[in-house]
Amino acid sequence: MLDANILIRTVLGNRVLTLLRLYAGQVKFWAPEAAFAEAREHLPAILAARGIAADAALELLDLIGRIVQTVEAET
Repeated sequence: MLDANILIRTVLGNRVLTLLRLYAGQVKFWAPEAAFAEAREHLPAILAARGIAADAALELLDLIGRIVQTVEAET
């Protein structure tokens, strides 16, 4: 199960995204919807501090949602 920090690192870096792509056919990745919501909440400020446009990064987060299945937090 992935948390918001890992989702943010997936958007900001290469390593986590590479691992997701590499193992997506072999492993199921899950994250609560709250983790995606928290990542969407914090990413714009993090990106602004780095001088990165938020639109493309948030689109990438949406694409990550195709690899990482959302589950109920209780799961």
